Amino acid sequence: MRSFKPRSAGGALGGILGAVAMSAIAGVLVTAAVTPVVALSGISTSSAINIFEKLPNHLNPGRLAEPSTIYATGSDGTVHKLAEFYDQDRKMVGWDDISQFVKDAAVAEEDPRFYTHGGVDVLASGRAVLQNATGQNLSGASTITMQYVRNVLIQDAYAIPDKEERDVAYKKAMEQSMDRKLQEMRYAISIEKKYPKDEILLGYLNIALFGRTIYGIESAAQYYYSTSAKDLSLAQAASLVAIVNNPSLYQLDVEENLAANKERRDKILGSMLKHGKITQAQYDEAVETPVEPKIQPREQGCFLAEKNFGAGHFCDFVQRYIRQDPNFGDTPEDRAFNFARGGYQIYTTLDLDMQAAGNEAMRSTVPANMPGINVGGASVSVQVGTGKVLAMVQNRPFNNAQEFLDANPDFTGINYNTDFDYGGSSGFQIGSTFKPVTLAEWIRTGHSVRDVVNVSSRSNVPYQSFRASCMPDGVYSYGSFSFTNDNEGTRGNQPVLTAIANSVNGGLVSMQQKMDLCDTFSTAQKLGLHRASPQPVWTQEEADAGAVAQELVGTNKNPTLHGDPYDLTMVPSNVYGGVDEIAPITVASAYAAFAGNGTVCTPVPIEKIVGPDDEQVPFTKSKCTEGIAPEVAAGVAYALQYTVTNGLARHANSPFGIPHLAKTGTTDDVVDNWTAGASSTVATATWVGNAGPTQLWDGSWGRVSTQPFGGLMYADQTIWPAMMNVADQKYGGTAFPEPSAASVQQTMVTVPDVKGKSFDEASSMLTQLGFDVADGGEVDSSVARGQIARSDPEGGSSAGLGTLVTIYRSNGEADKVPDGLVGALGRDAEATLKGAGFSQVSFTCEGSGKPDPKKHRVVSVSPESGSEARPDAGVTLTLACGNKDDD
Repeated sequence: MRSFKPRSAGGALGGILGAVAMSAIAGVLVTAAVTPVVALSGISTSSAINIFEKLPNHLNPGRLAEPSTIYATGSDGTVHKLAEFYDQDRKMVGWDDISQFVKDAAVAEEDPRFYTHGGVDVLASGRAVLQNATGQNLSGASTITMQYVRNVLIQDAYAIPDKEERDVAYKKAMEQSMDRKLQEMRYAISIEKKYPKDEILLGYLNIALFGRTIYGIESAAQYYYSTSAKDLSLAQAASLVAIVNNPSLYQLDVEENLAANKERRDKILGSMLKHGKITQAQYDEAVETPVEPKIQPREQGCFLAEKNFGAGHFCDFVQRYIRQDPNFGDTPEDRAFNFARGGYQIYTTLDLDMQAAGNEAMRSTVPANMPGINVGGASVSVQVGTGKVLAMVQNRPFNNAQEFLDANPDFTGINYNTDFDYGGSSGFQIGSTFKPVTLAEWIRTGHSVRDVVNVSSRSNVPYQSFRASCMPDGVYSYGSFSFTNDNEGTRGNQPVLTAIANSVNGGLVSMQQKMDLCDTFSTAQKLGLHRASPQPVWTQEEADAGAVAQELVGTNKNPTLHGDPYDLTMVPSNVYGGVDEIAPITVASAYAAFAGNGTVCTPVPIEKIVGPDDEQVPFTKSKCTEGIAPEVAAGVAYALQYTVTNGLARHANSPFGIPHLAKTGTTDDVVDNWTAGASSTVATATWVGNAGPTQLWDGSWGRVSTQPFGGLMYADQTIWPAMMNVADQKYGGTAFPEPSAASVQQTMVTVPDVKGKSFDEASSMLTQLGFDVADGGEVDSSVARGQIARSDPEGGSSAGLGTLVTIYRSNGEADKVPDGLVGALGRDAEATLKGAGFSQVSFTCEGSGKPDPKKHRVVSVSPESGSEARPDAGVTLTLACGNKDDD
């Protein structure tokens, strides 16, 4: 809002006297002004005066449109301008910031009696109304106050967001009619009663149009003469004031206008001389001065942020963030309109040092274009616990001018780091960077990272082995699927910690089979994970055509948690393979929760906004919620820190000793490559891969592997450390919270005795206790054929949760070796064995000598007593041949 100085006591008295005088002047004015109309229309003078008196007399000058500017603050506290935006190039200035030459030129030419009349020049207005009534144009009637009034009405029209309403208001403000002229007079009288003359002149000079989108004397001075309004020379001042009369005819950035501008400028100089505002010498020097503009355009747009700081995409994100913020209007169009006129000073969260490091690393490893692949790279950092966006880089620099993009394919207006609604693409499959989400649910449900699971690739995995409480029948589906591991060298039963560190798909499949699929995706949702753009939705037409069941109309084409098109796809392969396309900024926010006690914060690029009145402007700030419990986050952080020190994310180690957690991710055929991770203060997600499909040799379109393109598949391993190294130096980092004992100590369970049980019964008993089960096939046993003969580990022993227990079925072809053999004479033991059906008995000596079953006693039996052996298998009795017979 433009402010006006409060009047002093003397000024107030003067105002009262002025008001009395104005009342008298107004009466004369109305009579003089309407008399010609009365003569032509037959309306009485008193009626015309009555109509005038009833016109609205209150005009609020309001707040003028000013550019909005986006800033970033450097490490030394220096504030750097990233970019600015405007509908009207205007910079408001005070009385002392305008050359006296400008003020005198405006008054001398436009309104010589400005400081003596009450807002309306009676003689000029009367003449103008008479001319209008007789069909001539209004001329020479508008005082500076009346011109100011008209400009206020025009600006009020421009301030209407709705185009149709704006056009109507503008047309009304510009119409050439007696009604409009009388209204201007009425408002002018009101303005003169309320504000001092200098304030009115100041308002006029700040509001006036100087051609194109240049408004106000300061912006005019900057644009046309590359100087300030305060430092304008006499000739320059008169030249600029000349433009106001007819901008299209006199503006100085059109060479053909220079002669006409000089002619009017010299006329203005003559008026200044006539009214004693300048001397003859000043006049002579000024008219001899050629009109030589020095045009300096006031550039706007995020391409400036790109040119100066490599931050064009971040700048665009800030702009779009405001367009999504209801604090700035009811619709995106209203918000954009208000943003370009609001005069906001927007101070962002951008860290210029991290931005510079990210740009250097990105552009040295991922080119803007590569033959054979639509290459893309993006990396974004957020502050843990606040959601502040600290850096945002990508391989293709920013520009959103279509003509420029057509000629410069290395640039793009698409932000690979953000959701589609914020100027982004449709996101990118996140691959194994989803695995920590499944791990979070594993720990939440009471499991440990040292519990053992089957990590091997598998075929024909039953879909019904995945519990899903939110789906029909409480299972995911029916049928089966197969999957493989990228690392087939890690197989069998391994700790979850190994499965995470080496990113082994089989381990995550086994983990999910022990949990509820719906709960895993609920955890993902609480961590803020969502698709960057909506999934297709089933339509009524598809239902009518029999393509889908009626109850699926309005839901996603793939199963999701709540049917929201931004929800993740709830399929088993997602828990280890990250099949959904997600924006890097969303991934970074989720990893910030792993590093920050489970707190997830929505990303925010703005620190504060200050309005033209120096008051802070409200905006949508980050919303922080508990994504996962602190003890769950600590367990995940423990496993992901292990992944850095002992797993596939060793490149995420800090050279400064700052603890880091991280996880890599690669999608099928190495189409996408990720590193996501964090310190306790900053989280970063880096993606490199296919920005979009590429036309293949057969004419089809598809995404291609990054493997054949130099070091492209490893570029994330350079970019992520480059940004985090700067973060470590600036923001530091502490040790992650200690995980709970339950989450890092292997859970021990007693193996049940399953001997004599059927295979299915034994398998069920073991799996219900959390063991993995393997079929060891048949063994010799005296247990009934087909029943379980034994297990390994044995029943009654203690084993870690998830341990593989192998169960062996009996072939029914064995007997139990009798007891009581040790200590008996050899012949007596032999008789006992043959009586039990063991026909093949042999003897051997414990030491030297020759065995004598009649004299020597048994010291050991093989197989030992109580064990199972086939009756036709040999039993060896070892005798104490060197001992004297006690008999």
